[in-house]
Amino acid sequence: MSPAREAIYLPVLFLTVALLGGLRIGERVILVPPPLFTLVLALLLIGVLVKGAALDSDRLMHSRRPTLANVNGFILLVTAFFASAQAFSMVTPDAGLPRVLCGGFLFVLLLNTIAAATDRVRVLRSLLIIFGTAFVLKFVVLASLASPAGGTVSRILQILLEGATLGTLSQPVSDPATGYVAFFVLVLFLFGLSMLPPRRSRETTDLVETR
Repeated sequence: MSPAREAIYLPVLFLTVALLGGLRIGERVILVPPPLFTLVLALLLIGVLVKGAALDSDRLMHSRRPTLANVNGFILLVTAFFASAQAFSMVTPDAGLPRVLCGGFLFVLLLNTIAAATDRVRVLRSLLIIFGTAFVLKFVVLASLASPAGGTVSRILQILLEGATLGTLSQPVSDPATGYVAFFVLVLFLFGLSMLPPRRSRETTDLVETR
C-alpha cells in the first residue's frame, strides 16, 4: 500500500463515512453519534477483516516500521473503526423491535463470519451481503411501512403488524434523502474496506523480508 493511500486517502475516506453516516435529514439536519452497541459491532468487524486476511495489522503497525508510519497506521485503524460503527448505526432501525432484532442479527452474523472466514474475497462478499440486507430492511421495507404516502396494501400491513406487535415495529418517518445518502456512504465504506492492506501470502512475505 502506498504511503499516500495509508496516510491521506483512506483516513479521509473513513472520516467522510464517519461524518455522513451520522447524518440524519428531517425537519432539521443533525449528526448522531454511534450507539455503544455499534462500537462492539465495529470491533467484531475489524476482527472479521483480520481473521479473513482482508486486513493485515502488521502492515500498518509494526516494530520494523518507522514511528511516523506507525502513527499513520494507527490513525487509519481508528478512522476505520469509527467509520464501521457509524455504518452499523446507519443501517440499524431507529427504534422498537426491529432495532433489537437487527442488532442481534448483525452480532450473530459477524460472529459466524469470524468463525467461517477463510479468505479476503469471501469476507468482503459476506460484508456486502450483510450491509446490503440491513440497508434494504431499513430504507426499503421499514421505510415503506412507515411512510404515510404508502399505498393501501402498505397501510393495511402497517395496521396488522402494529396490532400484532403492539406498535413495536413503528419507525420514525425519515426524509427520502437520508436513504440516498446512506447508499452513497455504504458504497464508499465498502470500497474503503476493499482498499485496506490484505495479508500477504507466506511466499510474498519471505520475498519482502529478504530484500
